Amino acid sequence: MKIHKFSISGPLLIEPNCFIDQRGFFIESFKASVFREYGIPDFFPQDNHSCSGKNVIRGLHFQVPPMGQGKLVRVIRGRVLDVIVDIRLGSPTYGQSIIIELSEENKKILWVPEGFAHGFLSLEDNTDLLYKVTKEYSKEHESGLYFNDPILGIEWGVDIDKLIISDKDKLLPTWENFKSPFKF
Repeated sequence: MKIHKFSISGPLLIEPNCFIDQRGFFIESFKASVFREYGIPDFFPQDNHSCSGKNVIRGLHFQVPPMGQGKLVRVIRGRVLDVIVDIRLGSPTYGQSIIIELSEENKKILWVPEGFAHGFLSLEDNTDLLYKVTKEYSKEHESGLYFNDPILGIEWGVDIDKLIISDKDKLLPTWENFKSPFKF
């Protein structure tokens, strides 16, 4: 298993070893002893699974303290453009984003710590994304940022008129109106 750091502190990219033979493949997608070495928790009280059609955007979501969530994200079918934004006040990378493709083929896993907004664009129909979270879902603590905020400048790579996004996500606040509850 290879663990890669980004220029933004906290998030990690995990490349599990993949063993392929005539039967198919085998990977260890979660290994507590290795993850603990890199500060990734070894307890996740909730697993989530979403299936999305092509051009669906979900996010940018997060939960506010005390129910802030870290997420361990991977794709088991299809492909996504996964996006995280640093929302930790005082961070030298506050407002900066990481954009990475996660796919069935590359089997990469993304660790998104608490203090980051998370979202993704499904690049194929029937894309299945699995993610473990460090705290259970709490409706009263859910929040987010508008996915297409010009200040954040996220390059989704798709004509905005082709995107499918929930009414709720269309109403999320812009960066200009955002007050972060997270500290670096």
